[in-house]
Amino acid sequence: MNATAAEQLPVVVIGAGPAGLAAAAHLVERGLEPLVLEAGARAGAAVREWSHVRLFSTWGEVTDPAAEKLLAPTGWVKPDAETYPTGGDWADQYLQPLADILGDKVRVGARVSGVSRAGRDRIVDTGRETQPFTVHVAYADGREGRIPARAVIDASGTWAVPSPAGGDGLPALGERAAAGRISYRIPDLKDPATRARYAGKRTAVIGSGASAFTALASLAELAKSQDGDGTHATWILRRGITGSTFGGGTADQLPARGALGLAAKAAVGEGHADAVTGFRTEAIARDGEHLILVAEDGRRLAPVDELIVLTGFRPDLSFLDELRLGLDERLQAPIELAPLIDPNQHSCGTVYPHGVKELSHPEEGVYLVGMKSYGRAPTFLALTGYEQVRSVVAAIAGDRESAERVELVLPETGVCGGAGLFDQPQTDETADSGGCCAAPATLQIGVGAPAAASGGC
Repeated sequence: MNATAAEQLPVVVIGAGPAGLAAAAHLVERGLEPLVLEAGARAGAAVREWSHVRLFSTWGEVTDPAAEKLLAPTGWVKPDAETYPTGGDWADQYLQPLADILGDKVRVGARVSGVSRAGRDRIVDTGRETQPFTVHVAYADGREGRIPARAVIDASGTWAVPSPAGGDGLPALGERAAAGRISYRIPDLKDPATRARYAGKRTAVIGSGASAFTALASLAELAKSQDGDGTHATWILRRGITGSTFGGGTADQLPARGALGLAAKAAVGEGHADAVTGFRTEAIARDGEHLILVAEDGRRLAPVDELIVLTGFRPDLSFLDELRLGLDERLQAPIELAPLIDPNQHSCGTVYPHGVKELSHPEEGVYLVGMKSYGRAPTFLALTGYEQVRSVVAAIAGDRESAERVELVLPETGVCGGAGLFDQPQTDETADSGGCCAAPATLQIGVGAPAAASGGC
């Protein structure tokens, strides 16, 4: 196919979440044709699955400028920039209206099952770069289709693939058999059925990030309520407790994010949760109706009724297997981006400016953006995804100057040094430093957090 014909093809965007819909808005702004393929039944399907969780970013930090311009003629009014939406608010008040204005440029119930070059499998070199991409789609009604594309932007995220409880990255022995007693999501304790599941029960929570903080704080609130007598949490950490365990606290430049860690700390301090450190789960045994967690070192915890596993997420790369991607062997993130976000090296939450250069692959014209671009790394913010898609779309449009003019400064977490994925010693100086990265010079965000913000991104 010649270059002119290829340029008439759409840019296929995988995922109608925040980054995917923002990419579509930028493509429209550039005069390019997007086609957004969403596996779920509605735009923002993944976000809707945590609709009860409050973001730790304000409305002013979770909408994209190109998307706002596209929405403006419809009479859409941006919510108060200083308030904190829930996932449900974000989906209903921003993502769905954006999908609606994009109209037939968004297809729901369309799951991408494979991406390749037309007529070329992964090993073929000859004529590869002149061939368009071919995107295979499985529709909810059982149909299959093949869509040619000039470029592919994968914004499918990582929500569909939560990491398991096992300390070695694999499911713990017995984990699959105990699936009915395990949740990999933050429970919605306002839902009567979910509340009944955890009220008066002993629940183990595995994880050390914002999601775990949110779950612990929610269980502590349940324990203090009239119907929560007997509710107790066991917090399982794979590392030891250091100065960074509870996040940045008041030093976090996103106050609501810092408040999450403080709420988890209070849950432990008030006796609603016990912390077990250096515990890497090897097996989940059954004792009647109870679960017993067994560590790699042989330790066995007291029986629990429920288990909440919040150990992060990982990308689904299976449908990209015929493409030539350059991914870091640890994080499964683009090779150029990986050193900037590697939690083995730092956890400040401040990412160096990055865009198309860091997101490019040996296969030209394919980009992983949004949470998908971070692979297994945590601490992703919507602002990061919006700047990524702005840069990537500029590159697809041939505007290299704009694509390479990336300016992104994110707020610090107030936590510095290596993330301590294992229980490495940490000096007092590192623990108390309050930040390792320069304060934002071009972006001021996260002012005026509510006293009781929940989790989010």
